[in-house]
Amino acid sequence: MAQGDKSAYTDKQKRQVKHIEEGYEKKGVPRDEAKRRAWATENKLSGDEKKSGSGKESKKH
Repeated sequence: MAQGDKSAYTDKQKRQVKHIEEGYEKKGVPRDEAKRRAWATENKLSGDEKKSGSGKESKKH
């Protein structure tokens, strides 16, 4: 996925990002920064599940 491509996110995740972004804007954060923070927050909350092969669960035989 190219940087900035949001097509792999679910509709639910996109709605959550919008809500998070609005919360940051209410706190006085500029729109671009609020958007960046919102996506970073969603990635953290979702555990960045869409990335496979991260090596988090590697098993040694």
